[in-house]
Amino acid sequence: MPKGILILIIVICVTAIIALLAFIIYRFLRPKLKEEKPSEEEILQDEMSRVLEDVKDEETAKQISEYKEDE
Repeated sequence: MPKGILILIIVICVTAIIALLAFIIYRFLRPKLKEEKPSEEEILQDEMSRVLEDVKDEETAKQISEYKEDE
């Protein structure tokens, strides 16, 4: 067997072993790397509290509460 082909086969085998090890390490570490994603309700609540401001005027707050009660 020519020397060039033997070297090529060795390089391919080493590359395959490195790829296999990388895949195995990825599979073991993946559950640890996952972060718990918040639910859509939590995301919506965070955005609403960030965007909306509390009503500081008492008269306006009273009108809003009366409007909510009418519905």
